[in-house]
Amino acid sequence: MALSLRLSRGGSKKRPYYRIVVADARSPRDGRFIEKIGTYNPLLAKDSPERVKLDADRARHWLSVGAQPTDRVLRFLDQAGVKERAARNNPKKGEPGEKAKERAEERASKAAEAAEAAAAASAAPAADEATDDATNQGVSTEQPAEGDAAAPTGTDEPQSTDEPAEG
Repeated sequence: MALSLRLSRGGSKKRPYYRIVVADARSPRDGRFIEKIGTYNPLLAKDSPERVKLDADRARHWLSVGAQPTDRVLRFLDQAGVKERAARNNPKKGEPGEKAKERAEERASKAAEAAEAAAAASAAPAADEATDDATNQGVSTEQPAEGDAAAPTGTDEPQSTDEPAEG
């Protein structure tokens, strides 16, 4: 017969109260049990001595004859010093899901694009300032293209355009 140390629920709706019992593994959660070895009241404060009451001697006896504790009961046994509980490590549990990873990648790419745009914007005014300084000193940074007349025409009349003059 497979024995288990587990919780059997009692109490009313939304007011749980558990018995720590030794039961056949095939019996229902709140069904027949072999022996009650303690109680657990989750409504009490975590530091309250009344929260978990456990008969450690009987728990040791049932463990020695092969009863397997559930995870929660094993925590209680570990606190009481009856049986050592191995620490669990599930690094994938804390890892974000696929959609969250995609959103993070999108945010990172947008941030990188914004940083590049800011860098380009800060570089462009620096180049504009250099040309403004040169024109303020009377030096032209642009060279006239070949065939363009650099000298002014000397007339105040507007030069001919393709558009008809208004008048």
